[in-house]
Amino acid sequence: MLDFFTIFSKGGLVLWCFQGVRGPAAAATAPVNALIRSVLLQERGGNNSFTHEALTLKYKLDNQFELVFVVGFQKILTLTYVDKLIDDVHKEFRDKYRNEFQQKGTLGLLNGTFDFKEDFLRLLRDAEESSRVRAPTVMKTFEQSLKSQKTVKCMIETRGEKPKEKVKNKKNKGPKKEGTEAVAAPGKASAGDKQPPAAGDKEELTKDEILQKNREEFFRRHKKAGEKSSKSPKPEAQKEKGKKPRVWDLGNSNAKVLDYSNSATNGSAEAVPAEEFDRDTALGDRNREPGRLYDLEYESDDEAEEEKVTQNPSKPSAKKGGGLGGMFGMLKGLVGSKSLTREDMDPVLEKMKDHLIAKNVAAEIAVQLCESVAKKLEGKVMGTFTTVTSTVKQALQEALVQILQPQRRVDVLRDVLEAQRHRRPYVVTFCGVNGVGKSTNLAKISFWLIENGFSVLIAACDTFRAGAVEQLRTHTRRLNALHPPDSHGGRTMVQLYEKGYGKDAAGIAMEAISYARNQGFDVVLVDTAGRMQDNAPLMTALAKLIAVNAPDLVLFVGEALVGNEAVDQLVKFNKALADHSMAQTPRLIDGIVLTKFDTIDDKVGAAISMTYITSKPIVFVGTGQTYCDLRSLNAKAVVAALMKA
Repeated sequence: MLDFFTIFSKGGLVLWCFQGVRGPAAAATAPVNALIRSVLLQERGGNNSFTHEALTLKYKLDNQFELVFVVGFQKILTLTYVDKLIDDVHKEFRDKYRNEFQQKGTLGLLNGTFDFKEDFLRLLRDAEESSRVRAPTVMKTFEQSLKSQKTVKCMIETRGEKPKEKVKNKKNKGPKKEGTEAVAAPGKASAGDKQPPAAGDKEELTKDEILQKNREEFFRRHKKAGEKSSKSPKPEAQKEKGKKPRVWDLGNSNAKVLDYSNSATNGSAEAVPAEEFDRDTALGDRNREPGRLYDLEYESDDEAEEEKVTQNPSKPSAKKGGGLGGMFGMLKGLVGSKSLTREDMDPVLEKMKDHLIAKNVAAEIAVQLCESVAKKLEGKVMGTFTTVTSTVKQALQEALVQILQPQRRVDVLRDVLEAQRHRRPYVVTFCGVNGVGKSTNLAKISFWLIENGFSVLIAACDTFRAGAVEQLRTHTRRLNALHPPDSHGGRTMVQLYEKGYGKDAAGIAMEAISYARNQGFDVVLVDTAGRMQDNAPLMTALAKLIAVNAPDLVLFVGEALVGNEAVDQLVKFNKALADHSMAQTPRLIDGIVLTKFDTIDDKVGAAISMTYITSKPIVFVGTGQTYCDLRSLNAKAVVAALMKA
């Protein structure tokens, strides 16, 4: 039983609606609005179904007349006729009002009356009957199965087979057994053979073979023993026991410099001796504007080539396809006033899919993106001087930019000011897998917040990894050296709250937030231990930390080097947070920190995969090793790098 069926234009004008259940007329409004916001506007049309609360929505796009057909039903029901119904309704409605759409255009939609109820009910009855007419699947009989084709003879094992196999296996085990068995075998073998050879000849041949094999085995053993003795380490090297400390050429050999065991922690006023380091190395660009988060920059080679082509139109381009590159070097024929079909787009979409996968976009995401572009363009009328390739490329670029521009923008500075007005610290929790750069990028974000005038308390909740607390302590000392209390009216801008190793991370985070509230800190940055998405105990501990402390922002830290793994990590992190949370509305990931972006050149597909699978924004992008190497995401720059041939 259907809940509703509605037909509306892409401009938002409802042309016709059918309601299958009793209730308010606006019952279909919320699900359809959710479909528009989450799928149609976000270019996620790879799948033709969408789930909203207790309803499943299926939709079909008509790109020629800019129409959308949506059917909704309870998700607990399995309605096999829905796909056939929506195709039949689309064809019937389109054919019935084709002339009105073509002649009157937009005015036809505004002033037209669409009496479609009787036609719809007829199509609904036909679809329901067609699903009932289908005969149920009958179970195979024994005669139709593969087992019936096997004969009884092939399943019987004869007695003589196993002993023969055992004799062969014993012969391969060692030369001594081979010899004894070979001497005793002639009698048995001669009894079984139909034409046995003479006993004397057989015995002499067997002895010669045994002697030859024994000699070969003897020499082989001695040869192996000689190789082992030559490979064994020298006795002088074995005497030197213990591990010597490594001394780097550019480092300091004094161990006292590396001993931070007695340094001040948890915001104590005792100053730590400042270490000497190059400020330019720590800060990077000296011409930057303090406190500003710059956008990612990328210069597209395609744009430069297109400019050269437009400046010199008479000269043929040296590169085939101009700025479109090898990826789009096919289907260059002009198509005049023609409706795009799936057959026209399939070769181009196949090339695009391979190109996206080569740029580190997850394979599943690349397929869904191409499917979404195909649905968006199928049936659309092209211009006179427009190629299939350029049309599909333009649609893909628009879809990628739309995906990277999230539904909800995270403005950390605005949220920190809002928390200040309520006299409480703004809490950010960092989570992710091992080795992605959580602590390093936490220090970069701390530096950015300090330059914007906010005091930061770093909570060392990674109580598992050796050296995690010492790493944050070093960052705290360096940040205080770059922004000493004298420059901020005697106020210490960054402090570390730590309780050592082996403690409960959720408890340390709670104490740190309480300490920050009492001491008047503006921001608390919670560093957590790296964990794999499949480790259930560690994921439960992370869900507990987030549920108990209720941070304002949960950031997933992921590296730009991953491909398909990005999808698996984010999906399982979100699923684990939802499964292990006892709250009715569990807290999930709010944003993404994309690290190691400077190592991937133009293979920026991880940014697409992460935002597509979660619909969450990329808040920060790490682009280097200095504290200033932090950027905000520029969607157009990422798409330009992605589309580069």
